[in-house]
Amino acid sequence: MKQQALSVVTLFFCTLLMASILSAEGGSCKPSGKLKGKKPPKHGCNSGNDSECCKEGRYYEIYKCSPPVSARTKAILTINGFGPGGDGGGPAECDNKYHSDDTPIVALSTGWFNNMKRCFKKITIHGNGRSVKARVIDECDSTMGCDHDHDYQPPCRNNIVDASRAVWKALGVPEKDWGEMEIHWSDDHHS
Repeated sequence: MKQQALSVVTLFFCTLLMASILSAEGGSCKPSGKLKGKKPPKHGCNSGNDSECCKEGRYYEIYKCSPPVSARTKAILTINGFGPGGDGGGPAECDNKYHSDDTPIVALSTGWFNNMKRCFKKITIHGNGRSVKARVIDECDSTMGCDHDHDYQPPCRNNIVDASRAVWKALGVPEKDWGEMEIHWSDDHHS
C-alpha cells in the first residue's frame, strides 16, 4: 500500500514538473482579448511589404505578453518600412522619429518591447544560416490596431521581430523571399 501511495505522489509531481516545463516554453502567454476590425478609410492602409489591412467585422486576438525570452528565442521575422510613408505607420516609439530602412533596426512585439525597456538595445538575429545585430527602435503593437495610429493594420502577433530591409539583406535572404521567416534571436549584452 505504501509503495502504491508513493507511486501516485511521484506521478503527481512528475506531471506538475512537466506542466511547468511546458509553461516555461511559451505556453504561458495567452491572448488577453480580441479587437474588432474596422474598415480602413480610402488610402488608409499602406499594404507595402505585403502588410495586411484590417477587415471590417473580423476579430483579431490581442496580447499583452510574448513568449519568454531565452538565449534562442523563437520568432517570426517580418519586414517593415520605418521611413515616412512606409507601412510602419507613424514614427518609431523609442524616439518619435523616422529611420532609414538601410539601417539594421527592428520593432518587437509588445511583450518583448517590454514598456520601452529594450529601446536602443541591440539584439542578435539568427536566420538563413547567418546572424545580424539590429537595434530595437519600435514596438510592433500586439494590444491595439485597426486605427490611424497603426496604419489600419491588425494587432501584431506576439512573436514578431519586424525588421528593416537592412536586416533581411544582412541575413542573405533574396528579396523575392522577403516577408516572413522563422528565426531565433537573443539580447546582445554588449549593446
